[in-house]
Amino acid sequence: MIRTETIIAVDNVVASSKWYQLLLDCTNTHMNGAIFDQLVDADGTILLCLHHWGDHGHPSLLCPDQGLVGNGLSLFFRLNDFDKAWDRAKKLVSKIEAEPHINPLAGHNEFTVRDLDGYYITICSNTII
Repeated sequence: MIRTETIIAVDNVVASSKWYQLLLDCTNTHMNGAIFDQLVDADGTILLCLHHWGDHGHPSLLCPDQGLVGNGLSLFFRLNDFDKAWDRAKKLVSKIEAEPHINPLAGHNEFTVRDLDGYYITICSNTII
């Protein structure tokens, strides 16, 4: 089995963890972890890791001032409860980057928002339309 564990650098791990938990209806593994946290679904699969900028000396996570946040990165999450995620997203963000729509190439519903650090987050339905 091969799985990817995406790590993004964030300014405030605790706040970002709470934001993603609300958006994705998931839990975390490092309660109040100020440096690192993992977001997991109901079966324990890691969905996303959050790492505080500059800690542990990882070259790509050293400083948010050495590039544009989210440049070349788009996080896609495929969810069974797309409509509920849309309701949660509207409460979490003041600006929607892309309203729910059918992606003609993928054949699913999706919408896009930005997280607390400016990363683009696209939520996709788990069913093909």
